[in-house]
Amino acid sequence: MEDTSSAPSRRRAAPMAPDQRRAMIVAAALPLVIEYGASVSTAKIARAAGIGEGTIFRAFADKDALLAACMAEAMRPDLTVARLESIALDQPLTSRLAEAAEVMHGHMTRMGAVAGALATAGRLERPAHVQPGKDGRSPDREAGLAAPRSALAALFAPDQDRLRLAPERLADAFQLMLMSVGRPGAPDPLTTEELVDLFLHGALTTPEEAR
Repeated sequence: MEDTSSAPSRRRAAPMAPDQRRAMIVAAALPLVIEYGASVSTAKIARAAGIGEGTIFRAFADKDALLAACMAEAMRPDLTVARLESIALDQPLTSRLAEAAEVMHGHMTRMGAVAGALATAGRLERPAHVQPGKDGRSPDREAGLAAPRSALAALFAPDQDRLRLAPERLADAFQLMLMSVGRPGAPDPLTTEELVDLFLHGALTTPEEAR
């Protein structure tokens, strides 16, 4: 008879906390929602997450609740802010803004992909109590843009002595410009270099450039 007394005992993995499990399910669901839209099945999401389908409905009340969580996750600015804050401040402002534009483009593409997938299926609705403000921005959307805007302002700060406006105002304008030129289907979109040059130097050439 084989002696197994010295064999290591197999321990069952510690169960996830509810918030961790929801986050894990949403992480698995996001790329599927982008690919398949709201029609993606919970069975497919469960397979991607490596769990049983019933686990999804223990974590979320229904599929709509899961889709709403996916939209909320896509709008979270945490990773975007961290990437903006990691941009080296000792490089020229042009380089800083070019890096920032790429980071913001990725963030907006992700939000747009999820929102577009859900809107196409009629599953993206604004709650009745949430109305846009006088400037047309919804409170939820504005809250999601505030943190990246603050990180963008920090990128302007080292050149504050040369700026025509406060870093905060320039960050707001730069963010709005990125959102406008980065919209899906924009004809002949500007490159990152063109966008940053246009923002910093305007539409007119200098007399030296015109020669």
